[in-house]
Amino acid sequence: MEIQTSGKPIDSLLEKVLCMNILSSDYFKELYRLKTYHEVIDEIYNQVDHVEPWMTGNCRGPSTAFCLLYKFFTMKLTVKQMHGLLKHSDSPYIRAIGFLYLRYAADPKTLWGWFEPYVKDDEVSVRASFIGVLSRVEWSNNNNGRICTGSASWTVYIRDWYFEANSLPR
Repeated sequence: MEIQTSGKPIDSLLEKVLCMNILSSDYFKELYRLKTYHEVIDEIYNQVDHVEPWMTGNCRGPSTAFCLLYKFFTMKLTVKQMHGLLKHSDSPYIRAIGFLYLRYAADPKTLWGWFEPYVKDDEVSVRASFIGVLSRVEWSNNNNGRICTGSASWTVYIRDWYFEANSLPR
C-alpha cells in the first residue's frame, strides 16, 4: 500500500530551482539505472554524507541526498518501505531521507502518525547540520554538532522551512 500523499505532482514538492537542477543533473540521470528500493538504499549508504539540498563547496549543484530523495518521489514508496527507511540502522542519512520524504510528500493529516514514534528517540547519530533548520545557537549548543534522531524529526515536523530557501509544505 502506497503512502498517502498530499496529491501534489512530484515536480512541485521541492522549490522550482532545486527541482530543475535535480532533473538536469548528471547524477540524477545516472540514478535511472536503480530500479528497486533496496538499490536506492544502498546508494544512500554509499554516497550520502549530508542531507542539505545543495552540494557543498564551489560546485553548487543539487546534493546526492536530494537527488535520491527525488528518486524516491518517482518510486512512490509503500508504507512497508517507509517503515524500513525510518527504522534503518546502517546510516542516519537513510532515516533522514525518510523523514524528508514524509515532510515533503505525505498528506499533512498523516504526518503526526509517522513522526510521533520518533520524537523521543534519543539516538545521537545525526549531524545537527543535516536538519538545516536549527538556528546557529541551537546548532552550537548540542553534542559536538550532533543531534538525536528525536530532535531532528521533531524539527522537520514543526518547521515551515528547510535551509534558507526551501519551504516545507503545510
